[in-house]
Amino acid sequence: MNTWRNASLAVTAVALLALTTACGQEKGTASPNGQAVGNAAPAQQPADSGYGSDGGYGSDVGADTAPKEAGQLAVWDSQKLGKVLTDSEGFTLYRFDKDTAEPPASNCESDCAKAWPAVPAEKAEAAAGVGASLIGEVTRADGTKQLTVGGWPMYRYAEDAEPGDANGQGVGGTWFAAAPDGKKAAVNADGPSGAQADAAGLSVRKDPELGNIVVDKRGMTVYRFKKDSAWPMKSACTGDCLKKWPVVAPVPKNDVDGVTTKGFVTFDRPDGIQQQSLDCWPVYTFSGDAEPGDTNGQGVGGTWYAVSPDAKLVGAAK
Repeated sequence: MNTWRNASLAVTAVALLALTTACGQEKGTASPNGQAVGNAAPAQQPADSGYGSDGGYGSDVGADTAPKEAGQLAVWDSQKLGKVLTDSEGFTLYRFDKDTAEPPASNCESDCAKAWPAVPAEKAEAAAGVGASLIGEVTRADGTKQLTVGGWPMYRYAEDAEPGDANGQGVGGTWFAAAPDGKKAAVNADGPSGAQADAAGLSVRKDPELGNIVVDKRGMTVYRFKKDSAWPMKSACTGDCLKKWPVVAPVPKNDVDGVTTKGFVTFDRPDGIQQQSLDCWPVYTFSGDAEPGDTNGQGVGGTWYAVSPDAKLVGAAK
């Protein structure tokens, strides 16, 4: 009897060791153990759910929405974004992908308009070098007149604190700084957006604020979610969360440059999606990052952080 019991315990120990080795010691594929946990709202961010899923508005703060005249428009030559349209005080003007230019129409109302105040059309003048015919107006649902440039309704962003800020760039994958003709501001190919065509599937980029962080083949920042778990490997990002935080697809181990391959396994999610992991932590990108070099997902909800080359959370409180 004791012999049978000891043999059974030995088999169990070997099985446990095999599972442990599969996650954390460089094996190929790990399957989830148990159900993914719920998407609980983090403290102090009830409207954001910790995922940045705020309807694409990018802010749930109570902004001062009193209309402010645009005055004489100007052009800011941004090293990162190229030529950007501003108001007379130098604040960046934005356009919304869910609007239309032909015919001009605004689809930003209610809470959206608190985060993205509409720029009044009254007394707005074209920037130097921009044809006056590009300047127009559209009547909003509340009857007010909003400035349009090239047919696109113009907005400011409540979280731009001072002239030259462009914190709204790429928010929700739908908000972009406006070029002088109302189109999206062009990204400078020589700037931080210049991802190499032959870049590795995962590599390291030196960010001026965050230091060395992991990026994917496109140069997009890679993130981890604090509510996930490495052992057992589980993802707490499901459903709508995945629309905001797409998974990093599996990457061959030989297509990695400067990034740890410890715990470099493919996570078979309960929803059938395969996801890359680093040191057994599932990794993601952020839909609010519009271009290589963006780190708009950093610190979102106090739960999302860029990933260091050794798979640690960058800038997260311990």
